[in-house]
Amino acid sequence: MSTRRRWLNVGAVCAAVALVASTLALANVLRYPAAPTRIEITAIPITSFDNRDPTRTRFGDLEFRGGLELSSRHPAFGGISSLHVEPDGNRFIAATDRGSWVRGRIIYRDGRPVSIADAEIAPILGADGRPLAEHGWYDVESLTERDGNLYIGIERAEQIVRFDYRRDGLRARGQPIDVPADFKTFTYNKSLECLAAPREGVLAGALIVVTERSLDNAGNLRSFVLSTDRVTRFGVKRSDDFDVSDCTLLSPGELLLLERRASPARGIAIRIRRIPLADIREGAVVDGRSTIEADLAYQIDNMEGIAVHRNSAGEMIVTLVSDDNFLIIQRNLLLQFSVVGE
Repeated sequence: MSTRRRWLNVGAVCAAVALVASTLALANVLRYPAAPTRIEITAIPITSFDNRDPTRTRFGDLEFRGGLELSSRHPAFGGISSLHVEPDGNRFIAATDRGSWVRGRIIYRDGRPVSIADAEIAPILGADGRPLAEHGWYDVESLTERDGNLYIGIERAEQIVRFDYRRDGLRARGQPIDVPADFKTFTYNKSLECLAAPREGVLAGALIVVTERSLDNAGNLRSFVLSTDRVTRFGVKRSDDFDVSDCTLLSPGELLLLERRASPARGIAIRIRRIPLADIREGAVVDGRSTIEADLAYQIDNMEGIAVHRNSAGEMIVTLVSDDNFLIIQRNLLLQFSVVGE
């Protein structure tokens, strides 16, 4: 058996173990801090993406810039499932699937991430000022920002919650927004993995929602545009056993859809698709071309978060993060790529 095949088989087993273990852990132990707390994050640089060829930097439409393997002694650190990076690419805020905010500053050297500074962790608060996790709203799987407001999608609760982050920072209290009644018909634990908030274009002011693997009768991913005066229902074509794990806007007219596959037969892989927003309309089924696909021959893990910013050189930078499910067999990774030709 080839080394690559052994890695794929081991990865598939680990994914299955991680899924069971994380589900049990979530049911019995909720990890979030009592209040905003400074933490130290240790960052080990990742200098190449291809485990077989360290000199290779081009992968589809992306060019690898560097990465970090992150860890912390704080017991609430981990489970990073969504990400927002500020426009300058320095500061970030992430949400965990145990109901915590994690924020900090990415330190760069020659355009590559080398460490994390000024890190903090805090409970995600509800409208009553208490941690949302105390109310059972802890499985935060998606995050987006618009005009200083953060929006999170909470799986299992099937709720979207808004925070005035610009005004209140980590002490912002969440306000649930109205969602369609059919959110309650999503497949359990396969729902609110993608939120995007366009500022410009025909969907400006709306929220885009794509589910992880809640399927319509034709096997497409159930998806929505939530506007102030209407709800648009559409589908995203599901292919090659990939499920959605996050999304972000590459431009006012294009959505980047982060996907992952964990199969005993085919192993673990990730994919990023580019979805034109102009194709979204009531009843449509949209699709997009793949910009990158990678398996365990590359430096990936359970990739669950994606964000985009433009650096000082004018390049579009894609940042990915992974969710370790609070398990020693998985890693918290931060990977960065530039978009070639953008």
